[in-house]
Amino acid sequence: MTSHHDTIELDTRTTDGIEVRLLWHKAENRVTVTAHDLRSGEILEVAVRDHENAMDVFHHPYAYAAFHGVEPRTETRQLTPTLG
Repeated sequence: MTSHHDTIELDTRTTDGIEVRLLWHKAENRVTVTAHDLRSGEILEVAVRDHENAMDVFHHPYAYAAFHGVEPRTETRQLTPTLG
């Protein structure tokens, strides 16, 4: 079982409303890059493959997503019930 504590953020950047994060998933010993469009709510996650440079994927997540066949999905947020 994994938890958010098993994920370590290695780097992050925000450019033109796109937040990009480089994440290490400790329990699985894998690295992913997420790109979150803060305006549209779309998010994609690209797994860094063994032969790829993680920083290249971090700097070009949409190009790698296209190469890997990864489509963005719309983020769904759970609403917190209002008390009172």
